[in-house]
Amino acid sequence: MSGRGKGGKTRARAKSRSARAGLQFPVGRVHRLLRKGNYA
Repeated sequence: MSGRGKGGKTRARAKSRSARAGLQFPVGRVHRLLRKGNYA
């Protein structure tokens, strides 16, 4: 997950996350799951 949201991952961190991951899976729930330790 590095180098996917090229265009402003600093000013649009939340946006880049849903932009690079949203096209494959809902970041809203995925990020929470991987945050808990289900994915990571």
